[in-house]
Formats: sequence, structure tokens, C-alpha cells
Amino acid sequence: MRPFRIAFILAFLILTPGLSAQQQKTVTVGSKTFTESRVLAEVIAQLIEARTDITVVRKLGLGGTTVIFTALEKGQADIYPEYTGTAWSVILGRKDVGPTALETYVTVKDEFEKKYGLTWLEPFGFSNSYAVAIREDTAKRLNITRISDLNAHADDLTAAWSLEFLNREDGLPGLRSHYGLRLSGTRGMEHGLAYEAVRTGKADMTDAYTTDGKLFKYPLRILEDDKNFFPPYDCAPLVRLETLQRYPELESVLNELGFRISAKKMQELNYEVEESGRPYAEVARSFLVDEGLIGKEAEPVHSISIGGDSLGAFIVARIPVTAKLIGEHLFLTASAVILAILIAVPLGIYLTSHERISSYVIGATGVIQTIPSLALLALMIPIPGFGLSMRSAITALFLYALLPIVRNTYTGIREVDAELIEAAKGMGLEDRQILWNVQLPLAIPTIMAGVRTAAVISVGVATLAAFIGAGGLGEPILTGLELNEPRLILAGAIPAALLALSVDGLLGIADRLLAPTR
Repeated sequence: MRPFRIAFILAFLILTPGLSAQQQKTVTVGSKTFTESRVLAEVIAQLIEARTDITVVRKLGLGGTTVIFTALEKGQADIYPEYTGTAWSVILGRKDVGPTALETYVTVKDEFEKKYGLTWLEPFGFSNSYAVAIREDTAKRLNITRISDLNAHADDLTAAWSLEFLNREDGLPGLRSHYGLRLSGTRGMEHGLAYEAVRTGKADMTDAYTTDGKLFKYPLRILEDDKNFFPPYDCAPLVRLETLQRYPELESVLNELGFRISAKKMQELNYEVEESGRPYAEVARSFLVDEGLIGKEAEPVHSISIGGDSLGAFIVARIPVTAKLIGEHLFLTASAVILAILIAVPLGIYLTSHERISSYVIGATGVIQTIPSLALLALMIPIPGFGLSMRSAITALFLYALLPIVRNTYTGIREVDAELIEAAKGMGLEDRQILWNVQLPLAIPTIMAGVRTAAVISVGVATLAAFIGAGGLGEPILTGLELNEPRLILAGAIPAALLALSVDGLLGIADRLLAPTR
């Protein structure tokens, strides 16, 4: 039972939240994955850092609304920029068309304070509504200016919708119902890639945000929402009331951002990141300095631009960042796989002598494998002590690693020649001695095959840890997808692939060293 004890101790050290962190004067600022949310989160974070003595923890790029809102509700984040229209239709689940912008803001503010213990501070000053954008040449050819016009050409048009828009009630489902749309050629993809699909002619239209910087670049026509389907999407900081009670100075500081950002200004800030290649943090700092909210002497945020002329120069410039991300990725993977080995190998051994429950246990680990990795990560957020952290990612990776190791351990020991076991018993060896001296040595190749499979799977799945702010090589991949920047995607994907090959190679060497000599 010693491996189980070691596993529990290791799990406690890795997964138990640090007590000292809870005593620090900190707030966690989060964002969704898209450019605007990240820029605004940086604006919020840098203003707090410059104007208060509070330390800011950044959790940027946390997936969609469900992930970040759950994190805020459960206390895993304190502040993030949200939209009143999203609150109205997605979080509150209102099916009716939103009223005026002011009435929508007042309603969601009141409902959030009563239901969730969250409050809305002063709006930034712009509304970033959903819109339907169609290629300009297609719109001219078919004389399409309004969303209602789409029905007349339903069989001729193809659409690439962002994944969130595809499933939100204020997205495609509601749009179809409200306008009676009969669009047939639709598919979902990441938002930045949807723009690229339209640009290259693989799709005729997509959903857009009205403050998208990409609208400066792509030849698109925003269709008139002639039946007023989309609600107002005024953006404002959404904050936990508990956080404001703990740090009351935050309210006045953040309210200085109220009505400072017009829709045109927000579009310019997005463009600076997406097309000019400036880092989020640098764009946010420039805005705050220009507005006189922080002084020029404020300490600049050091980050590497996504600019540059070549892939080689870009990768070289990112070496310090990539090295850090590889370290995080290795920690996530190694922690999960080691925990899985310490639990799954003894469990597999135990099951060989308890056949009645073996199929149930192996089946249960198999069911875990069927849960989509992003869903499993999201399920960790509400659990006390986990939330937006490496603990959640390690736990999810550990659960994914169980099946191949348990199954291979069980299979490897069960397949040892029965005659060898009988011979060992004839020599007077006890069951424990047979296990250690006969069965385990002969099962090592099969067990190691399971470990190698688990490790390679973990390296791949760990790239999704970035969706819950757990770090790793998924960060540049996620950012690159949003910005449609292939170099950023490769900066995460290439090291992740090389890491998987290296881990598999090292475990292959360990397999040969551990295998019994013949």
C-alpha cells in the first residue's frame, strides 16, 4: 500500500491551495479569449497596480462566458469585462429582446447583485454588439443589406460562425428563430479562423463584433439588424461585491474608466493588437497614459511583440517565454502522470485478483476518457480549492491518464504465462514474491506502453490548460488562433510536439532499462 500513501502525499502537496496566497492583498483579473476582452482586462489590471497597493493576478484568455463567469461567481476571479447583452441573454437566460441600453444595464446590475453577489461598475462607454458580416463582393452581387435579405439566398450562401455564437441564445439559434432564417451551409470554428475563412472565400459570412479591429482589414459589409434582434452590449467591469467590500478603493479607481472608451477607440485598440502586432499590455498602457490615468513614469509591462520579419527571428525572440511555458507544461504533465502511475499501477494489480469489479473500474476510467477535455476542465472550476489553477489542470490530466495505465497493468499481469506462475508456486514462492519476481518484470513492457500512451496524451491535452489560466504551451496557441497569427500558433505547437516526442523517447529508454533480460 506504500505507493498509495506516496500518491496521496504527493497529491496533497500539489493540489492543496497555498494558505499564504489567501492572506495576500490581491485581486484576480480575468478575461475571455478574444482580443478586446484581453485588452480591457489589461487596462483594469494596470490601473489597479498604478493607483493602489493591491497586487494583481492575471488570468487572461479563460475560454467563453460560462468558464469566466463561473470562475467569478465561485471566487476564482474578482473582476473581468463583460457585456450587458451577454448578461441579459446568456447568463440571465432572458428570451425577450432587450430594452434600451440604459434599461438593460439597470436590469442586469440589479439582478446580478441579488442572484450572484456581483455588481456592474460604470460602463467603459462603448457597445460591442454581435453583427452578421458578409463579404462585400457577395453583398453587392446579391444586393444584400439587411439580415432579412439572407432568406432569399439561403441555398447560395455559406457561413462560418464562431463556436460561441453557434450555441448562444443571442447567437445563431435566436437569430434563426427571430428572423426565420433557413441557412443550410453553416459550420462552427474559432472566431479568428472564421474571419480567415471569409477572406479566402471558403465562407460568405460570419458573425462579427462591431468593434472588431479586423473590420478595418477585411472587405466585409455589416448587415442591418432590421428586426432589432441583438440586445445592447455595453461593456463594463463586472466585480464581486465581496471584493469591493474587502477593497472599497477599487470602485472609485475603476469608475475612472467610465465612458472613456468610444466604439471607434475600442476598434483602434483592437486593431493595434491584431494588425500592428503590439502586445495587449503595451496597448493598454499607452491608452492609460494617453488618458492621463497613469503617469508616463509608471513601470512599463515587459512583453514580447508579435511583430518581426521572419519565423526564425520570432522564435528566437520568444525563447525566454517559451522556456518558461515548457517548464509549466512539463510540471503539469509530470505531476499528472506520476500521480496516475502511483494510483493506477497498484489499482491494476489489485484488479487482477478481484475479477468481479475489474470490468466496472476499467469501464469507469474509460467513461472519464469520453468527457471532452474542455468540459472536464470547466467542471473543476466550481470545486473549492481548484478553480482557475494548475490544480484543476493536473487533476484533469491525472483522470485522463488513468485508463491506459490501469488497463495495461491489468492486461500485462493477466497475460503472464500460467505455467510460469505454477512453476513459481512449485518452487515455494508466495503470492507477493511471485508478483514482484515473475509477474511484474514480465508485464513491464505492457505497463510501460500504457505509461507512454498516458504521457503523450497528457502533453497534448495540457495545451488546453490555458483555457483556465493554468499556463503551458497552450497560451501562444490560443492567442495565435484569436489573432490569426500562425507564428504564435507554431510557437506553442512545435515545442508541444517536440516535447511529446521527447517524453515518449525517454520513456522508451526507461522501458528498455526496466525490461527483464532474456
